[in-house]
Amino acid sequence: MTGVNRYGEGSPSPVPDGWGEKVIHAELTAGGIVIYGSDHAPEMFETPQGFSLSWNVTDFDAGKSAFDALAANGGSIVMPFSEVPWSVGYGIVKDRFGITWQVNVDGTAN
Repeated sequence: MTGVNRYGEGSPSPVPDGWGEKVIHAELTAGGIVIYGSDHAPEMFETPQGFSLSWNVTDFDAGKSAFDALAANGGSIVMPFSEVPWSVGYGIVKDRFGITWQVNVDGTAN
């Protein structure tokens, strides 16, 4: 994570009750790619559908940890994290926000 700004840290407009810790601007930079995001009010939110995100790592423990974190606190496992023909660790999980993630460890077992 490159940076996170919260509504309670100086939003230019009035901050709704309970929104002080919500994210007004988040920036993630990885491999020359910059992704921005923010929290939206419930009346503006629509459940995303029709896509999934992939998280590729080179270490089994890092992959398992990411998978478990996405499944925690209201997430659900679609395909358990396990060895598959192309990877020592792969699984599909839907996070608590309804986003489907494919977590993949680069490399096959020997």
